[in-house]
Amino acid sequence: MNGTITVRTTEHGLPLGVTLDPDQLRRDPDQLAAELLRLCRQSAARAGVARREQLREAGFTPEMLARTGLPTERDVAAAEIIAEQEYETEPQSWLHSL
Repeated sequence: MNGTITVRTTEHGLPLGVTLDPDQLRRDPDQLAAELLRLCRQSAARAGVARREQLREAGFTPEMLARTGLPTERDVAAAEIIAEQEYETEPQSWLHSL
């Protein structure tokens, strides 16, 4: 399957939009749901990094940023490596930053 899935979420992982290529609808429903959940988590983490950067630019100190609980780029990169290693097969989609 070469179709894509695009997920746009809040920084908390709530989906704001999902776009599926039609061939994705032929996938096993449990696998598709797992992929959507994985992409929502990944998108949320990336949105958290973007929000953290906005706060830094607005004048938040490193100590204040640490208290927000928002992930750092390093946190997200490490989590994505772990998720990729745990993922049993090649991803059936690509996450696109919007």
